[in-house]
Amino acid sequence: MATVAEHYERVLSPVYSWMAGGVDAALAAGKAEIEALQLGLPAGAVAVDLGAGFGMHAIPLARAGARVIAVDSSSQLLGELGRLAGDLPIEVVHDDLLSFRAHLKEKVAAIFCMGDTLTHLPEHTNVDFLVQEVAEALAPGGCFVLSFRDYSEPLLDASRFIPVRSDERRILMCFLEYEEDSVVVNDVLHERAGDAWETRVSSYRKLRLSPGRVTGSLESFGFDARQEPGPRGMVRIVARPR
Repeated sequence: MATVAEHYERVLSPVYSWMAGGVDAALAAGKAEIEALQLGLPAGAVAVDLGAGFGMHAIPLARAGARVIAVDSSSQLLGELGRLAGDLPIEVVHDDLLSFRAHLKEKVAAIFCMGDTLTHLPEHTNVDFLVQEVAEALAPGGCFVLSFRDYSEPLLDASRFIPVRSDERRILMCFLEYEEDSVVVNDVLHERAGDAWETRVSSYRKLRLSPGRVTGSLESFGFDARQEPGPRGMVRIVARPR
């Protein structure tokens, strides 16, 4: 079974912006998410985007006046982010998200971990470590925003098979297999190659996180956390240090 990094490199990174509905639609959705949070970040504030991908949230943040540190383990996605960002104030960091503090020169106003990135951590203890690192990295009055899918209740039977996106040249679907602490995501990508179809299949594990588990971790490290419905069926948590 592939690691998260291997799975993205083989299957998801080359089609990720397509999977998200295309660059323009994804950036518009990211902008709407940021605006809906009404965080009131001052111009020039430093924000960190963990699992930044091709910039769905980093680019709207920078366009709104933030200085963004965009962290991701996929060089392909960060390359796409760099091309899309142009001269926006975005620092691209190719690293594991758990190491983000090594790239900070100061405490920051906001940290984002959006789009199910949190479930890519290998162990539940890594969630606690990340929360502790965020608590150390935030400036007074800062905020931590997360979104993720609640995998705590397993989907059953045919509901485990999920169509992700399709068009005349690509079809992406996945099916889920539930384990005690994780869910195995099996991605099946069909791509048109001339008159034939080529298929790539890869599997990786995500954590089965519940909102209560994440909120509990945040509160244990001194955050007040507000849970709310997020986009695309996710849970969103907005947390601020007490």
